Amino acid sequence: MNFVSKIYCRAFQTAFRLALPVLPYREPQIVNSCAGLKSIFEKEHVKSVLVVTDKGIVANGLLAPLEKVLTESGVKFTVYAGTQPNPTVENVETALELYRGNACNCLIAVGGGSSMDCAKAVGARVAYPKKTIGQMKGVLRILRRLPTLIAVPTTAGTGSEVTLAAIITDSEKQHKYALMSFPLIPHYAVLDASLTYSLPPHLTATTGMDALTHAVEAYIGRSTTKETRRLALEAVKLVFDNIEPACGNGKNHAARENMLHAAYKAGVAFSKSYVGYIHAVAHSLGGQYGTPHGLANAVIMPYVLEAYGKSVYKKLHTLGTVAGVCDGNDTDKIGAEKFIAAIKTLNKKIGIPAKLAGIRREDVPVMAKHAAKEANPLYPVPKLMTQNELAEFYAQCADWSN
Repeated sequence: MNFVSKIYCRAFQTAFRLALPVLPYREPQIVNSCAGLKSIFEKEHVKSVLVVTDKGIVANGLLAPLEKVLTESGVKFTVYAGTQPNPTVENVETALELYRGNACNCLIAVGGGSSMDCAKAVGARVAYPKKTIGQMKGVLRILRRLPTLIAVPTTAGTGSEVTLAAIITDSEKQHKYALMSFPLIPHYAVLDASLTYSLPPHLTATTGMDALTHAVEAYIGRSTTKETRRLALEAVKLVFDNIEPACGNGKNHAARENMLHAAYKAGVAFSKSYVGYIHAVAHSLGGQYGTPHGLANAVIMPYVLEAYGKSVYKKLHTLGTVAGVCDGNDTDKIGAEKFIAAIKTLNKKIGIPAKLAGIRREDVPVMAKHAAKEANPLYPVPKLMTQNELAEFYAQCADWSN
């Protein structure tokens, strides 16, 4: 990256860092179970709800606790279960029609980050009925209050229940829109570990590594605060201590609960301190191929951390110490290398591959362009990289053996 571009990126990031203390960040009110929503419905004068979810959630009966409290509260509800793993503009528009057609005044997202992102985008369209999703992409484009938004995570990883971001895929352009505005933060979040029991091991693994990615990128970036560093460290320890037990026994309540809290803490951390090139590359893969976000993050993470080199040695050493994979006797370089190696080992133990199938060489320039546009100048990465440098990550994580 040339000198002028570097100066511009760092100046842009510095402006955001200086503004952080006065930005209108808020955290959702935590509710311990769906039963606790009854008082929320009364407080918010909820009359009709659109539940945004996916077919898997419905098939597994995970809506039952919510439907019970809605019925008992006398609140009408409509279910939209068409959310895709990478929610699309079409998903948002179809759900919006249901919201309007049933005179809804509340959105409840049940599921992983996909359902929450879809619900956030529906809320944005309600707040701005004359704007398309594409017109609201980017930072601080949404300023109006959304309808009451309640997030009920059934996965522990995305942290979407506490973030100001929504990622929506434009299927026609094979590109992801990142909407990042404070009104997108849900007003309430239901953190109930029992709702994650039925999550299969593979999804437990990939969503859990998504939380780890959030914590790592928030910690190693250049826009951290004392609070975000503390939360990121706590999240890293929780993931390393609990992701294997959670994958091994879906009904291990303590492990599941700890993973929920890891996701929440990491979500707060990266909402304030942002992410980095791991996410930018992962988003481009999701937009191009529909690659699950957590899976992409998990596979890409070691390669990007290695590429950051000495700019992250000290911070990765600290993360490794907290994770229990190195100690203070190690040099920063050795500690960082041990932490990266531990991520690779953890991926292998929980069934995440070292490579991604389906990446086409001819698609790399376009994906790298999207990744560079997303990350630069916004993400306060420890080391700035160009589009060409980002293109190397696709080659590193691609399974081109055949």
